[in-house]
Amino acid sequence: MAKIISISNQKGGVGKTTTAINLAACLAAAERKTLILDLDPQGNASSGLGVDKNIFKDSNIYHALIGNKDIRQTIYQTDLEMLDICPSDNNLIGAEIELVSEIARESKLKMALEKVRSEYEFIIIDCPPSLGLLTVNALNASDSYIVPLQTEYFAMEGLSQLLQTIRLVKTSLNPKIELEGILLTMFDGRTSLSRQVAEEICTHFEGKVFNSIIPRNIKLSESPSFGKPIILYDINSKGSASYLSLTKELLLKNLKNNDSQKDLLSEMGTY
Repeated sequence: MAKIISISNQKGGVGKTTTAINLAACLAAAERKTLILDLDPQGNASSGLGVDKNIFKDSNIYHALIGNKDIRQTIYQTDLEMLDICPSDNNLIGAEIELVSEIARESKLKMALEKVRSEYEFIIIDCPPSLGLLTVNALNASDSYIVPLQTEYFAMEGLSQLLQTIRLVKTSLNPKIELEGILLTMFDGRTSLSRQVAEEICTHFEGKVFNSIIPRNIKLSESPSFGKPIILYDINSKGSASYLSLTKELLLKNLKNNDSQKDLLSEMGTY
């Protein structure tokens, strides 16, 4: 059964979609069958992986959520053999309104994913920059969540709101959801501000912050415009190295009983 991980932070521009795309791609490169689910109406994860919008305009996550399509009909293969995507477009904006009157509206995504969960090892959900019904659906369907956090002055602004929303979801809907980790993004080691913010976050959330840090990197910014994850666009870049490091860290944390740590480290070392 797949481990379902939401990438969530209601603050925009913190690297949610970049993390969702590149973490999913690196998991696929490590031969973990992975599905990335684009739950953001902007559809950036879909375009960032080069999926043609004309192909999925009548069959995407919006249609699965409102019950018009089986979720299997909304899943497409990407350029990576082990990576599939369930894309979205701006029709998803209307989903929150359409689901308001539905019974068990907070569980629509969870019920949809149950049909395909056994076919993947990981399902990565790119959440929208809000704490609305779509995000609640994602958190309700997930085993854990990752919070990308910018290493800038206002980094922790709004984080308390997200954690409060997750506490409510945990209390009333999904008691098993856990924090996978806080991911520091857009780090600029040349500035004292980035270093200071990173130190404060690591101190405040001791033991909950990933060791891997995502730097500011031009190649990471360029790759979505070419419809490619960073490992296909420039595997030798610092951005690629940081997401491969994050992936190895995540896999080590989630080792299955039949996995060997030595084999996993060797496997990740080949990329």
